[in-house]
Amino acid sequence: MTYKKITRAFNELSVTELYELLRLRSEVFVVEQNCVFLDMDNKDQQCHHVLLYNDTQLAAYARVLPPGLSYKEASIGRIITSLAVRGTGAGKVLTTYAIEESRRLYGNGPIRIGAQVYAMKFYAQLGFKADGEIYDEDGIDHIEMVLT
Repeated sequence: MTYKKITRAFNELSVTELYELLRLRSEVFVVEQNCVFLDMDNKDQQCHHVLLYNDTQLAAYARVLPPGLSYKEASIGRIITSLAVRGTGAGKVLTTYAIEESRRLYGNGPIRIGAQVYAMKFYAQLGFKADGEIYDEDGIDHIEMVLT
């Protein structure tokens, strides 16, 4: 499957792109995972947003955070794929692209993520290593992982 890859700073997003990414985040994090939390955390404005389109549909999304915003290292967060493309490799394409964009934007330093525990194996395949203890975030077990 071929995807169109786009990276935009917050103020470069079109209204449609912003709506699509917020809708996908709500579909996955709030509805699908049955997790009531405030997704808009005032970090989006300082991030770059990675969008992966399958034709005209937003298939996957992540945000790339500068060092010092969530962690001392650069980080990638809100990593999601739409239900329509799960199991097709879209998550790997997205995360690999987000890593490349983080390196392009912030250099070759470490990248830290707060991974849902069930996805540890997926991130480990991309080179991330667990760093710390499992913690609860909004009722879901997470663990910090670092790519050096």
